[in-house]
Amino acid sequence: MVALSDFQRIGVGLVGFGLFFVLFGVLLYFDSVLLAFGNILFLSGLVFIIGFKRTFTFFFQRSKMKGTSFFLGGVIIVLMRWPLLGMLVEAYGFIDLFRSFFPVAFGFLGSLVNIPLLSKLLQKMEDSSSMV
Repeated sequence: MVALSDFQRIGVGLVGFGLFFVLFGVLLYFDSVLLAFGNILFLSGLVFIIGFKRTFTFFFQRSKMKGTSFFLGGVIIVLMRWPLLGMLVEAYGFIDLFRSFFPVAFGFLGSLVNIPLLSKLLQKMEDSSSMV
């Protein structure tokens, strides 16, 4: 298991709360205050986890400027109380920014099937799913 410093633990909590507020804001018909609060918590949590310099260099690489501009532009649009348009722009920027991370994440999710307890649970769910 990876040892986390106190700042990184705080960052994980901030990112978790940020994702919760974004999800809750979407569920409440794109409530702009919850979405803005979630965006701010997510970005500040990211800074706490990987540090200010590494966050800055990640977002402002030449190859990721398009994704960064869309993501941060979407955050600004949400802060200006246009939540639906802001979230659409932000989602496009998020996908463009983290495109190289998706294969790693899907590979990790695929490796979860090799865990004995989860594989048994998935087999039981597979067997019990019938059309009748």
